[in-house]
Amino acid sequence: MNFRNILFKISIAILTVLPSYVNAQDTKWTKDGDAYYLASDGEIVSITLPKSERKTIVSRQLLESGSKPIYNIKDFQLSEDGSKVLIYTNSKKVWRQETRGDYYVADLKLNQLIQVGKDKPESSLMFAKFSPDGNKVAYVSKHNLFIDDLASKTSKALTVDGTERMINGTFDWAYEEEFFCQDGFRWSPDGQSIAYWQIDARNTKNFLMINNTDSIYPFTIPVEYPKVGQNPSVCRIGVVNISNATTNWIKVPGDAAQNYIPRMNWIPKTNELILQQINREQNLTKVFIANAASGVTSNILTETDKAWVEPIKQWDWINEGKDFIWVSEKDGWNHYYKVSKDGKKQTLITKGDYDVIDATLIDEKSGYFYFLASPTNATQKYLYKTKLSGGGKLEMVTSSVFSGTHNYDISPNGLFALHTFQNASVPLISEWMNFATLNPLTMEGSLTNQLGRVKPPKNKVEFFKVTTEDGVTMDGWMKKPDNFDQTKKYPIVFYVYGEPASQTVKDTFGAGRNNLYNGDMAKDGYIYISLDNRGTPAPKGREWRKSIFQKIGTLNIRDQAMAAKKILERPYVDKSRVAVWGWSGGGASTLNLMFQYPEIYKTGIAIAAISNQLTYDNIYQERYMGSPLQTTEAYIKGSPVTYAKNLQGNLLYIHGTGDDNVHYQNAEILINELIRNRKIFQMMAYPNRTHSINEGSGTSEHLMLTYTQFLQKNCPPGGK
Repeated sequence: MNFRNILFKISIAILTVLPSYVNAQDTKWTKDGDAYYLASDGEIVSITLPKSERKTIVSRQLLESGSKPIYNIKDFQLSEDGSKVLIYTNSKKVWRQETRGDYYVADLKLNQLIQVGKDKPESSLMFAKFSPDGNKVAYVSKHNLFIDDLASKTSKALTVDGTERMINGTFDWAYEEEFFCQDGFRWSPDGQSIAYWQIDARNTKNFLMINNTDSIYPFTIPVEYPKVGQNPSVCRIGVVNISNATTNWIKVPGDAAQNYIPRMNWIPKTNELILQQINREQNLTKVFIANAASGVTSNILTETDKAWVEPIKQWDWINEGKDFIWVSEKDGWNHYYKVSKDGKKQTLITKGDYDVIDATLIDEKSGYFYFLASPTNATQKYLYKTKLSGGGKLEMVTSSVFSGTHNYDISPNGLFALHTFQNASVPLISEWMNFATLNPLTMEGSLTNQLGRVKPPKNKVEFFKVTTEDGVTMDGWMKKPDNFDQTKKYPIVFYVYGEPASQTVKDTFGAGRNNLYNGDMAKDGYIYISLDNRGTPAPKGREWRKSIFQKIGTLNIRDQAMAAKKILERPYVDKSRVAVWGWSGGGASTLNLMFQYPEIYKTGIAIAAISNQLTYDNIYQERYMGSPLQTTEAYIKGSPVTYAKNLQGNLLYIHGTGDDNVHYQNAEILINELIRNRKIFQMMAYPNRTHSINEGSGTSEHLMLTYTQFLQKNCPPGGK
């Protein structure tokens, strides 16, 4: 059901004119912020601003000098003094991301390449990182922590109890999927110890996926997967001394099987840790400071929410480590606070009836806090600033000339930034800018210059608002057919997600495009539309986002249906040709819309959908639907299978049998219910394909053809 990881790979095309050598979201700035590093043309270079002067850091000759030459650099990092470069290559996928591979150290002083963990299996190392002094590298292999001494070229195990289910330094499936936890260890500031997560998944049951095609006899693929109502994996934090490999466990209060620890890090220049604990129900969060030597903890901050709380993205310390930045919705909006280290003093930095989308720069020198927000249009995003001390006015930094979605990757010293811009009509473009003056470094590379070369589409995406009979005002986008004739009636296709994991109505290049359709929907004569219901993570305040608590499958579905009802009143919409489709959580919404409002939706295509909410993972589903240990009523009420008996229209259900996220059992549960009620539908199963259904030759093309043929047959295109 987790839409955020795969949906845009297929349903949204993001076309970019960014230089191929830079990732707009992950610039590797130098410490002083006057330059950045990148891998380009088989070497690692630095680019010094403002003149973009290029200097080779790691030559191609050095990269190819080892017994196994490095041709593909997945990632890299520099030691603190810049004398060594840690290079990640030969990456392999673990769950969603390629987080397992090989690491090499390029020693720039000795001009030699050293393989890290050379005695370990190929592509088995994870999250390798330099010690603060750059003389050692720590990493995870097969769920154990190791350390390599670069000078002596020796290796040492820091943990030895790691197994398939006892996980040191990384995470299980659920933590990675729902808390975005992957890298599970942190070097201490003095380099003498490492703090790490240990996940004990031994009591987490296996979900067995069946592979029927890769051998004569089928075999099962086990995935430890805690479903709704099952206890989470036990989690604890250890601090291992690198000299003697002994671990001291942090004494975090509470049952380790009924609480999560999604965030942890060292407090700079101390021997203390800060960590966030969230209870099983995910409506209570506590922040602890722990003494790494004694393991003793102190609870410095506690917050609750009637719905759910969120894990903090990262720990930012200011005022020489006396304060940290905290994010909270306690006043009804997503705002940032300055909190003293003991938690006793909290100062609201961003104030007003708007949500902060994300922080971009804490500039203590100038006394400003920079962040992304959109107080007046929830489909867009701009840069703002306010006083770091709190109480300052909201100041817009982005020029209002460029209407749409902006992102900024700002250098640590606040002097330069990579600024990206896009909207529904403009592909992603970027400019390097002098952040102090907000001017582009070159006029040739400016947004203004690049926009002059962008050919605007003849048929633009329209953004609009619709207010339902319940008084709910929703944002939407609509792409009308080419050569639209308002005297004719056209078929309409709704693209839906509808859950708290993602927002579909954004003013970005991708709105109005359906890459699952084999052809051009506008040219063929479809109205294509998407709406954001309550519960989607739009910057509209806490009440908008959390009103869906315990109501997934009901509140969001009614919002979508009532908005569709209003839109169908428009004279150019053919009420007999109304289709809806979605993937993952959107697939579940599609099923619920087809089953609960069959008088509106005549055709539906549901992909990788969850049919019974009790089958999904505990972290996601319990967060948004409450504890099933008290009652499963809300789960049943929101599950599509409950309403399958009401199917009247044309339904195509698509699922991969190897889906480790939304298991194929959801398909079989739904199929059984449809059969029991003698409901005719179409089904397409993709053997051993995962949640993304893109593995194997011809798969994506076949999926596209299947989708398009069904839509055109049951919801024919063109005006009448």
